Amino acid sequence: MMPGGRMNPKQMKAMMKRMGIDQEEMPGVEEVIIKTKTKELVFKDAVVTAVSVQGQKTYQVVGIPQERERRREEGEEEGGVPEDDIKRVMSQTGCSAAEAKKALQETDGAPAEAILKIMSSRM
Repeated sequence: MMPGGRMNPKQMKAMMKRMGIDQEEMPGVEEVIIKTKTKELVFKDAVVTAVSVQGQKTYQVVGIPQERERRREEGEEEGGVPEDDIKRVMSQTGCSAAEAKKALQETDGAPAEAILKIMSSRM
C-alpha cells in the first residue's frame, strides 16, 4: 500500500500485470442482456471491462439495468424449452414430446441429462 492509501493508476496497472491480471475495456458495447428463466436485465450504454486472471476471463458490467419479462426466442416453446432440444431428446429416446419436455424441465434444459434420465427410467 502506498503512503496515504493512494496508488497512481500506472503503478496499479504495473502491479496487476506482475500478478498476472490484465484488464481492458471493451469498446463499442451497445447493449448487455442478462437472461434468467423469468426476466431479462437490459443494460443500455453499459461499460464492460474484461479482466483476465491466469487465463480465466471475467466480465464486469457497469450501468443501470432495465428489468423486463423474458421474451421467448424463435423455436422456443412456452416454458422456456427450445423445440430443437425436445426433438433431440425424442429422437434419441423414442419418447413423446411431453416426456421430453418434462425431462428437460427437470434437468434445467440439459438435453444430455434429459436423455440419460429417460433411458435410466426405462431400465
